[in-house]
Amino acid sequence: MLDPRRLLTFAEVARRGSFSRAAEALALTQPAVSQQVAALERQLGVKLLERGPGGPATTEAGALLLAHANAIADRLAQADAQIAELVAAERETLRLGAFASAMSTIVPAAVARLTDERPGIQVDVTEISALDAGVAVADGRLHVAVCFQDMAVPRREPEGTERRDLGEEEMLAALPPAHPLAGRRRIALSELADDTWMAPSREHLIHRACVEAGFEPRIAYVTRDPLAIGELVGAGLAVTLVPGLLAGRLTGVSVVALSDRVPRRALYALTPAAGVRPAAQAFVDAAAAHLG
Repeated sequence: MLDPRRLLTFAEVARRGSFSRAAEALALTQPAVSQQVAALERQLGVKLLERGPGGPATTEAGALLLAHANAIADRLAQADAQIAELVAAERETLRLGAFASAMSTIVPAAVARLTDERPGIQVDVTEISALDAGVAVADGRLHVAVCFQDMAVPRREPEGTERRDLGEEEMLAALPPAHPLAGRRRIALSELADDTWMAPSREHLIHRACVEAGFEPRIAYVTRDPLAIGELVGAGLAVTLVPGLLAGRLTGVSVVALSDRVPRRALYALTPAAGVRPAAQAFVDAAAAHLG
């Protein structure tokens, strides 16, 4: 089995391109660093670094090993952050991230159930995008995150995290009450081609769904705020697509089902790939029960 200390010493040399700078970073002498790398090369029976006037550079074998070393270093950093937090914490704290509409739907019910089960727990909640949430969970800044993704794109499970699917939901059309189509039970998405649109971004799910329906949406309003969505649509300024969980909470808005090309989104939770806190697992279970 590879010696982790030798592996991480090699990685530091490879990343910094210098034995002396690696020694300084590791608080070791340069001879000690050289000995560690040489011992690793002897153990593997292959040269990992080419020594030259410009500094050491990885060989093909060295580049391969460096990728594994970086992954190990990331996991050790994650473990260090988790252990340090457990040692320092005077009370149990759960750091949770969630996308905007989950903050008004999934999160309140799941946190309420969690605090009923664990009266002493403190929950810190931050609104965050799915992409940022994956990074924050992997590096230990968040213990758990609630995310969504367009079901038409490949499944997303960031490195250093574990994904648990919570469910899926259809997107519905949100129209001003005076809109000509507001009284219909179902409409085709293409019937909204001439309307002004609002969306959380100018790309991704809503834009993709409109393009697949045969038109380029004119997105004049970009917001993730559920309150703003309701007010802007209710005022007759735009139309949009909203998830089923949020649709029933919007006042002054007509919500109409789509008859074809119905976009769907997957709801899921992310926890660290290892060292999952019991409170984080309890939150995920509570969220799944709420959606179940």
